[in-house]
Amino acid sequence: MRYLLIFFLLTFQIVSGFSNPPEKILRIGRIDNSYRLDGKLNEQFWELTDSINTLTMVEPDENSPAAYRTVVRIAADNEKIIIGVRCYDNPDKITSYSKARDARIFSEDYIKFVLDPFMDGRSGYIFAINPSGARYDALVSDRGESENSNWDGIWLARTNIDGKGWTAEFEIPVKTLSFNNNLRFWGFNIERRIQRLLEKDRWSGINRNYRIGQTIHAGKITNLPRFDYGYGTTISFSAINKIGKTYGTKFKNKIDASGEIIQKISSDVNAVLTINTDFAETEVDTRKTNLTRFPLFFPEKRAFFLEGADIFDFGLGLGRDIIPFFSRKIGLYKGTEVPLLLGGKINGKLGNTNFGALVSRTDKVDTLVPASNMGAVRIRENIWGESTVGMIGTFGDPLGRAHSWMLGFDFTYQNSNIFNGNNFLVGVWGIYNNREDLAGDKSAYGFKIDYPNDLWDVMLAYKKIGNAFDPSLGYVPRKGVKIYRAGVDYTPRPDIKFIRQFFFESYFSLITTESDWQSYGLFFAPIHFLLESGDRFEFNIRPQGENLEEDFEISDGVVIPKGKYNWVKYRLEFESASKRVVSGQATWWFGGFYEGHLHQLEFELNWRPTNNITVALNFEDDIGSLPQGNFTKQIFGSRLAFNFSSDLQLTNYLQYDNESRKLGTNLRLRWTYDKLGDLFIVYNHNVNHFVNNRWQFESNEFIVKLRYGIWF
Repeated sequence: MRYLLIFFLLTFQIVSGFSNPPEKILRIGRIDNSYRLDGKLNEQFWELTDSINTLTMVEPDENSPAAYRTVVRIAADNEKIIIGVRCYDNPDKITSYSKARDARIFSEDYIKFVLDPFMDGRSGYIFAINPSGARYDALVSDRGESENSNWDGIWLARTNIDGKGWTAEFEIPVKTLSFNNNLRFWGFNIERRIQRLLEKDRWSGINRNYRIGQTIHAGKITNLPRFDYGYGTTISFSAINKIGKTYGTKFKNKIDASGEIIQKISSDVNAVLTINTDFAETEVDTRKTNLTRFPLFFPEKRAFFLEGADIFDFGLGLGRDIIPFFSRKIGLYKGTEVPLLLGGKINGKLGNTNFGALVSRTDKVDTLVPASNMGAVRIRENIWGESTVGMIGTFGDPLGRAHSWMLGFDFTYQNSNIFNGNNFLVGVWGIYNNREDLAGDKSAYGFKIDYPNDLWDVMLAYKKIGNAFDPSLGYVPRKGVKIYRAGVDYTPRPDIKFIRQFFFESYFSLITTESDWQSYGLFFAPIHFLLESGDRFEFNIRPQGENLEEDFEISDGVVIPKGKYNWVKYRLEFESASKRVVSGQATWWFGGFYEGHLHQLEFELNWRPTNNITVALNFEDDIGSLPQGNFTKQIFGSRLAFNFSSDLQLTNYLQYDNESRKLGTNLRLRWTYDKLGDLFIVYNHNVNHFVNNRWQFESNEFIVKLRYGIWF
């Protein structure tokens, strides 16, 4: 009887979680007529506003006093929320060098906060800034475990460095958010990074296992006004002029226009209509080498598809083995842009139900694709404390193939308060698709058990993908396989003077067909540590194998015969602390490869001579030696950025790879001249390198795009 009682008590703890610490609450103030966005916080109403007067250390010493004090105040009127932060510090030791919008500021000093306007503990908006004024924003993704940083909201911020440290002032218009206007309180949490100390301080959720995006552990801001978002209408116009040519043709000049209407049906439901959408300002994809027989993955970067993209997150643990709805299938085909004539989206939240739907009409491209109607729908219900259940569906096909649809269901149990403040997740999912050309097993299903925490990170996952599972709007690199994955990471923080943390990592994957194994891989990191300086060193061992069912041409003229292959690779990697003016990373993979050997050398160098200029260089050299022949794959890239301010950047991105033998440059100027207005000037130039070592022009394009919006 005693053991039965213990079992029931343990079960209750797992389902309900352990008790949370006392909830933190901040009463916000009111903005008066003296307010001016300048980052200095010298208006009188700030002194009259309640404050968070200290943050608590999360890293390196959990629950210890912060090295420097941080004071946070929040105020609002019926149109906006403003956040003022005073970061006490030695101004001569502040680490800050980025100014560009959406720069990777997380290796610098920064302030980062999250708003949960629905108080659902699963979603939210993330905003961050460094002392130099580089702004970052993102959507909470994967229930707080990750962030979708491709989202760009409309908001403003200013910073100021003085003798006491630095200050930041954020202005968030409520029109850029979706929220429940019946709530007088929102979820809120704030985090500060002091890079030279590798220190992270936070207001709520003082636990290394938690991320700031896990809004279930956020505090509350109260005394919110009833916000006025007007008519809730945003109209944006874009005028585009493109001039360019390809080899053997004359210059072509095309003047075009596009438009977008965003309508708030309510404070928590948005609808978007886009007409003749142009993505000229989207940055080019980064080139990658491919040493596998499966397609490479490139992320979505286009703004229309990124808005509300977090709603379409599906399942637990699918990774890049399956993406049921992959928006790059709309408006892009084999790297060629397909005109998007019309697109519509609706997303939002009603009670505990999150929903999103997208429809589009693409034009035909002669000899490539026909005109097509495509779309997706997602519904996700919040249940229990942190768990969800939902469905996803898509229809249409980029190639116009008939009877194309997909339907999937998922359930994720999440508890971030198990065993005294640890994360635990279990997810199951299933998907079925259809199309006229598919015959066989059209289903996919799987599960994942995950214990992702700071000291121990343990996971087990399984996926079964049918041989006819090929959703038209999805991403599935392998079909007809079963995928087994498991991993155990142990990451202690030793009491050693110069070492911050060890990372003892192990990972296993096995991919089988109905009749045999297809691939396997093991990964061990017996040596991997982070120094107190921020430098990192790693040594890995990776046994792996491939079972080729047919000959595989890995490079021009180098064909690996079908058969079973086993080998072992090793890796040495060093990464220098990014707080330095010059930093970088060097990686060397070496060892076996099929029946021969492979050396993979990767170098990254970052140089920041001033806050306004950054230079980044990357180089990869893959040198293979096989009985069937030798090969070399090389990629070179350089990025030169002039960051005049967070609203004005000029970037030149240069890439070359020896497989395509193409040298391409992407010169891009972005000027955000108004919170709803942007000017883009883009120049793309490509040349080919032929066997006789002569460069030949391939194509160029000069684009000017002016975008302006109006709020009603």
